[in-house]
Formats: sequence, structure tokens, C-alpha cells
Amino acid sequence: MIDLRSIQKPLKNHYREDERAAQITLTAKGSQTGTPLSCSVDIGRAIYAAEAHQGVGGAGTAACSGDLLLGALSACAQITCQMVAAAMGVPVERIEVTVEGDLDLRGTLGVSREAPVGFQAIRVRFDLDAPEATEEQRAKLREKAEQYCVVMQTILHPPAIETTWAG
Repeated sequence: MIDLRSIQKPLKNHYREDERAAQITLTAKGSQTGTPLSCSVDIGRAIYAAEAHQGVGGAGTAACSGDLLLGALSACAQITCQMVAAAMGVPVERIEVTVEGDLDLRGTLGVSREAPVGFQAIRVRFDLDAPEATEEQRAKLREKAEQYCVVMQTILHPPAIETTWAG
């Protein structure tokens, strides 16, 4: 088992001593491909193919942006829950996070002014197999996993988004 506390201790100490060291900027860059229905997304460590959803004309062979958003939430919730369980010493056999989101494609296609653009509902399901965990451990795990999930907290409390256009 990984000793998460010993891995994170020097990081936490460093961030306590130098708050600026904890301030990071993540970057994702989309670039066009040969069709207006797809793009590549470069996150610096990997490049992903993305395309429009089939419901708006895409081929359905790559993730759409909604898939990527839900995938980011699922990955963040999954890893956060695993890390919190490890840090708390909660005996867990399996954690699995499933995220679903509901869209009305009429909004994004401009078919209906009443149909909103974007997700109307997002559901996050944590499936936890932890037969030896106490109810108190489960409750604390739930609280802390949701509290420290960066993507979930960003969606729940959205930051201001600034757009600029160059060229």
C-alpha cells in the first residue's frame, strides 16, 4: 500500500513555507483538424482527439467535449476518493465513480431558444465496496472526497471565465 502521507508531507510543508509554490496554471490547447467537426486537445503531457457529438453531426468515433468534461469530473472524483481513503486509512476493496450528464441538443444547435446550452443535470455516483469500513469512516470519506475534488468544486462554484480573441 502506498503511504500517501509520506509522499504528500514534503509537498504540504513546502506549500506552507511558500504559498506561491502551490499556485499552478494548467493549460489545454485545442487545434483544428481537417474538418470543422473535430479537433485535437493538447494538455502538455498527451494529445487527445475530440469531435462533435453524433447528435450535432459528429461521427461518434471520438470523445465530444461533454464526454471530456464528465470524464474530467469522473477522474477527479475517483482519484480524490482513492487518495482520501488511503490518507484516512479507510479499508476499501473497490471504488468506482460514474458520472452522467443530461443535455438538450436543441440548445447547442440553436433549434429552440427555450432549450438551454449546456448540461441541465449532472449526477455523480460513488460505488464503494468497503465492508470493513465503519459508518463514521464512510461519512468522513464522502465529505472529504467531495470537498477536495477540484473538478466537482469548480463546477459547483464556477470561477469567472475571461475570454480574449486575438487576430
